[in-house]
Amino acid sequence: MFEDFNIENLENSKEILEVKIKESKNKIEELLKIENKTYENFVMPYQEVGERLNEFITPIFHIDSVKNSNLTQNVLEECLPIISIYETELSQNDYIYISLKDIQDKYYTSLNDIQKKVLENEIRDFELSGCHLEKDKKDKLKELNLKLSELSQKFSQNLLDATNSYEMICDDYEDVKELPKSDIELASFEEDGKTKYKFTLQMPSYLAYITYGSNREKREEIYKAYCTRAPENENVINEILKLKDEKVKLLGFDCYAQYSLSRKMAKNEEEVVSFLEELGQKGKQKAKEELEEVAQLAKEDGIDNIKSFDLSYYSEKLKKAKYDLDQEFYRPYLEQNSVLEGFFSFLNEVFKVEFVDITSKTTSWDEKVKIFNLKEDGKITGRIYLDLEARKSKRGGAWMNNWHTHYIDTKNKEHLPTAFIVCNFPPSKNNTPSLLRHDDVVTLFHEMGHALHHLLSKVEEPYVSGISGVAWDVVEFPSQFLEYFAYAKDVLKIFAKHYKTKEVLDDDSIQKLINARNFQSSLAMIRQIEFALFDFKLHQKLYKDAEEIQDLLDSIRAKFSPIIPPSYNKFQNGFSHIFGGGYAAGYYSYKWAEVLSADAFYMFIDSGNLFNKTLALKYKESILQKGGSSNMDKLFFNFAQREPSVDSLLKIDGIIS
Repeated sequence: MFEDFNIENLENSKEILEVKIKESKNKIEELLKIENKTYENFVMPYQEVGERLNEFITPIFHIDSVKNSNLTQNVLEECLPIISIYETELSQNDYIYISLKDIQDKYYTSLNDIQKKVLENEIRDFELSGCHLEKDKKDKLKELNLKLSELSQKFSQNLLDATNSYEMICDDYEDVKELPKSDIELASFEEDGKTKYKFTLQMPSYLAYITYGSNREKREEIYKAYCTRAPENENVINEILKLKDEKVKLLGFDCYAQYSLSRKMAKNEEEVVSFLEELGQKGKQKAKEELEEVAQLAKEDGIDNIKSFDLSYYSEKLKKAKYDLDQEFYRPYLEQNSVLEGFFSFLNEVFKVEFVDITSKTTSWDEKVKIFNLKEDGKITGRIYLDLEARKSKRGGAWMNNWHTHYIDTKNKEHLPTAFIVCNFPPSKNNTPSLLRHDDVVTLFHEMGHALHHLLSKVEEPYVSGISGVAWDVVEFPSQFLEYFAYAKDVLKIFAKHYKTKEVLDDDSIQKLINARNFQSSLAMIRQIEFALFDFKLHQKLYKDAEEIQDLLDSIRAKFSPIIPPSYNKFQNGFSHIFGGGYAAGYYSYKWAEVLSADAFYMFIDSGNLFNKTLALKYKESILQKGGSSNMDKLFFNFAQREPSVDSLLKIDGIIS
């Protein structure tokens, strides 16, 4: 039913990949020889070829990000050029393109809407891949794609290496005295008969010191190390931007942003920029007021000019003063296993999906990975792998990755979906379990939103099932939607239980979390606007060097940001979303999708019941089960029976009342 995750033969991946690619090419050649091509005898088996190859390739990328080693790096470096060349050749295959066009023209009226969507997406993607170009331009495009793939991997590896190479040692307890006890335990070690404390740029460790570190000089030291990581990425960025610009101009676009939008819900560049700037204008005054609150608190410590490396520290103090909210207080109530058990119970109640632990019955890449089968109406319908704890060999951040996709093949066999959720939560250590911050819980809900979007699909065509075929600027909608439930009192009460006493978190403490949800929401929004505008404008024209890129970032900060980072801050060198991931000219998607997610959640608020099963099942059927089989604006309208409203987002964020 499911393929086990097995990397025992990882070192031979290149040779196996070459065989599988040859098989794929042969199968496609067979399909192209069919004289009377139809959707059934050509398009469906063509999709299956892609799925089978992707199922082999995905673990190669995945293992490099979760269990990074010289071996995984070498394997990926060996496989990347082969994958890139194959995908580029495939995407420029005129015979496939013409065959798809012919089927669309000949059988359009007899195709169902989902089949039409598959053809529409594929034909568009072939055109975006240069299928209409002359041979010399196709060859150039192939070369550019290969270089870009290698540069993206290089950017990520540089960042990971820099993250892993740094340590900050504190040998004075005074420097760590305000840290939560569990963070002190994780940081402490013995050397020369003395207890010392080690902090790294791994997110749990970095956040612990930047948020609670008493020594201002040490806070700046670790902040500076974090925002000056991988200076060599400056040259990688310049090369990536140059090659992307060259690529899209070959394809007939004015800039990369224009090319990016051809696969998204947003209609044009002006719509994106005006959307972001409108949000920025509406939020910046309140962001200034929020910063001034923090600055006043810092003045009590004699700091007249608050800096970026002070912000988390004094914000945490202010948050505690305003809401009496101490993240450390909540952590014993948010033990990882308890959270998972309660979260699964909630999901079963509203979406009728059961999670069955099968960790001991199958294999994964690390002993701490948890594996679950999903069941709906008593039937197994999917599988999920949860890799939640931070470790040195794992890339930072949190993400969901799809492995297998739900579909029905040409032999009428149903293929079940699988997905990975990867996070970097505080690790369990000796007798200390993994105790989460509430922010970690929100992250878990977010990534599970992505996973459910993929795993609950009932679409029978693989290229538009689950998250496949979903426009990039709405793919965050289901993940952000689920986040909101992490602040619901009745949801929290299911799993917020003290890991020692089993006492349920009291109503007052939960209310403080809810009240504090919009603490510095305008500062957070402006930060996202800064990232999104920088990304989008960076891809609207070619910036010739690092100085011009920095000037662009500085100009956006000057217009919107209430606090200007130190000049040594080179945020862009670590902006892996756009240089090491798929968010180039698409980071705005977080806010774009948030309009949909906030509006969908408001429907539950307006219904007077966050456990509204009728509404939840309608959302499951209208959004989650439909995957990428239809454009999201249409799916949202079918769910809500109206267009989305931006006001819901501004209300939830407390920016308007």
